[in-house]
Amino acid sequence: MNSYMQKKETVERKWYVIDAEGKSLGRVASLAATYLRGKNKPTYTPHIDCGDNIIIINAKKVNLTGNKLNDKMYYNHSMYTGGLRERNAKTMREEYPEEMMERAVKGMLPHNRLGRQMYKKLFVYAGNEHKHEAQKPEVLEVK
Repeated sequence: MNSYMQKKETVERKWYVIDAEGKSLGRVASLAATYLRGKNKPTYTPHIDCGDNIIIINAKKVNLTGNKLNDKMYYNHSMYTGGLRERNAKTMREEYPEEMMERAVKGMLPHNRLGRQMYKKLFVYAGNEHKHEAQKPEVLEVK
């Protein structure tokens, strides 16, 4: 018996929209990462980008459980001396909600060329509006 291996030419991509309002950051990110990788499909092949396009709206209204809003820190370094910038989750949610959601999803994707290719199919918006209505995205519910 042979295993089915999908070819990149035969991949069919769908568009999905996830409403993050009132949902947990990790649950939204893990659902998005699963669909970006294509693990929800029976034709999943690990070495092929067979995932779908994901739109996340209302990133500004995502929830963080526990005391993460004040305790969770996000770090950037400019590679210059004293160039460390640290921001807590509250600041990120108020000023950079798209970046906070993108970082959460990106951390759940493979850390290689394939993961970078999958990451390009993610679109995050702070508000309720998005510019992908022409693709007729289906709604995904977060449990």
